[in-house]
Amino acid sequence: MKWMVIKRVLVGGSKNFVRGGAVSAATVLIMTVTLAIISSLVFLSALLSFTLDTIKNKVDVSVYFVTTASEQDIFAVRDQLEKLPQVSSVTYTSAADALTAFRARHANDQLTLQALDQLGGNPLDASLEVRAKDPSEYESIVNFLEASPALSSDGTSIIDRINYAQNKNVIDRLSLAIRATREVGFAVVIFFAIASILIAFATIRLAIYTAKDEIAVMRLVGASNAYIQGPFVVEGVITGILAALIVLFLLWPTIWYVGEKTATWFGGFSLAGYYDSHFILFFGVLMLSGILLGAIASVLAIRKYLNV
Repeated sequence: MKWMVIKRVLVGGSKNFVRGGAVSAATVLIMTVTLAIISSLVFLSALLSFTLDTIKNKVDVSVYFVTTASEQDIFAVRDQLEKLPQVSSVTYTSAADALTAFRARHANDQLTLQALDQLGGNPLDASLEVRAKDPSEYESIVNFLEASPALSSDGTSIIDRINYAQNKNVIDRLSLAIRATREVGFAVVIFFAIASILIAFATIRLAIYTAKDEIAVMRLVGASNAYIQGPFVVEGVITGILAALIVLFLLWPTIWYVGEKTATWFGGFSLAGYYDSHFILFFGVLMLSGILLGAIASVLAIRKYLNV
């Protein structure tokens, strides 16, 4: 008996969608625009994450050691830093490597190179480049180094300086930008989600309104609320699925075209590459969003406006 009811609901919903004609087509079109907005938000979120990660990778804290510090003592400090949960990576640069890099950077500055040669030695220090998992955690890393200073075998500190003070303003601004971006991104997602439900609600309400006489007859013969709602929910789900398929079909050529035009805009972020590698994500998000939007909007529309 239940299977017969389910079958009638499914068939009724399909027939309602087909009979809807222009109204059904308009609903699918509106839902397509809605899902296109949702997919663009996925791309925007990925682009923002990529940009923030790129900026974070350019921010670090360098720990410089006195020229008398041995590599063994420096490596001991590196090992301690690598054990911290806040630390993402630690890179060691020897004094010789620092000198080689300095000469390469100033290859066209003969005065600087001559002044360096006149010193008769290597004035540069060995260093550790420390990258944190989150920019807000650099301060705790520096506090760790200051609270437990690295000492040589004779008991003197081997750390010459830490450049955190010079980078603090940049790190603080980056931390603030990351928090603001996440908060704004979340607000934008919520806003468009509410707007999407309202748009879908309005269009599906129109489709339901055209069947108000049929609903009245069903109520007179004793049909339950669930039985009356069922076909309209199915109709909403069909609308969502079709809209999702249309968006998926249109995304690839659109992304390919936009990606070609903006290849140098996003600092190495490939729209087409991201879509290819995350196709399952897009498929799932769009299908689930279409089904939920269609079903929820249908339930709300028929209950609120037709007093079911």
